[in-house]
Amino acid sequence: MPERGNGSAEGGFGQWLRRHQDRFEPVVTRVLLIGIFVTGLTAQFVKPVGDALQGKAFLGGALLSLVGYVLYDAVRELSSSVRVPSRALVNSSQLGGFVSEAFQARRVEISFLGYTGETLYNELYHRLEGLFDNPGPTRHVSVRMLVPDFGQPMTVPSKVGDDGRPVDDEAFRSRMIRRCQEYDDILADLAGRLTATGRLTVRCEYRCYPGIPRDKICIFNRVQVLHGLYDLSARMRLRETGPEFYDPKGYRTDLNVWSREGTAAAEAAVSTWIKHFDDLWSLARRPDWPQRAAA
Repeated sequence: MPERGNGSAEGGFGQWLRRHQDRFEPVVTRVLLIGIFVTGLTAQFVKPVGDALQGKAFLGGALLSLVGYVLYDAVRELSSSVRVPSRALVNSSQLGGFVSEAFQARRVEISFLGYTGETLYNELYHRLEGLFDNPGPTRHVSVRMLVPDFGQPMTVPSKVGDDGRPVDDEAFRSRMIRRCQEYDDILADLAGRLTATGRLTVRCEYRCYPGIPRDKICIFNRVQVLHGLYDLSARMRLRETGPEFYDPKGYRTDLNVWSREGTAAAEAAVSTWIKHFDDLWSLARRPDWPQRAAA
């Protein structure tokens, strides 16, 4: 099982800095405001102090600083209420930017939960190939892909039956197995060849979970989580006159972005999704792809 990272050092330092900023900023601001008030008030009535500061509008400035001191909490609360939320919405077609950003770290960890992983696979393939010529700062890569157990009867994907009811279709499930196996084989081959260079270690692994592909989750370096829901009503035909199949379109799925760089609520959400994925991964099984089973 791949090592679990704790995020980049930069991310940990940033979180530490934000916590101390949130803790000490109000105290420092109040001290400065009350200091301005006391200094201005003293300069107004103590002539040597006023002469030293070479100004006359001391009382007005002191009163303004006192008003600022009193209203500081209200202004701070208002600022928090209008802050842009850390959760944004992106399309699955934009995963390339997140993959590229993740590969700026020394230790890269990318985890996926979803349908076949095709959209993410395409981005990973090109990024991993690029490591042969320019590994950059990257020295360790772990890719974990969780896909449904297509060896079991399913309601999605399935054939669209009478009155729109799902009908399990073994041939269609086998089609999904072959697709996932192809992605798994190619990524595993790339990982092996990259590790053989001696410059970095790479591990890519597929596992299967029981159930239908409802959630699409991408986790980047354990600091950023993208989550969306597949459209389970999406249909497709293999041939123009053939039957319809329930087949979620991952590339059309919109994803909410959660980051540890956001609010405390966002950081809690990231931790929850990561634990959820880790738990599923520990329970999932390594797939017995047809060719491997026959070998």
